[in-house]
Amino acid sequence: MGLSATHLLILLLVVVLLFGRNKISDLMGDVARGIKSFKKGLAEEEASPPSPADPKVIDNAAQEAAERDRSKAG
Repeated sequence: MGLSATHLLILLLVVVLLFGRNKISDLMGDVARGIKSFKKGLAEEEASPPSPADPKVIDNAAQEAAERDRSKAG
């Protein structure tokens, strides 16, 4: 008792009649822009510099400070 191909075709026809082709294509364009914006945001997040609280940054800062102390002492 599921949806057959005929039921899906009738449903698609009703949706197109209610909303019109232009409205549906505008909606799909908006969805595509949203996905593109989301992917761009993810790419920017990955490319952003590490935060100061990142353990690697803290470790590098500690190593640099130790090197400066050694160079001042020597």
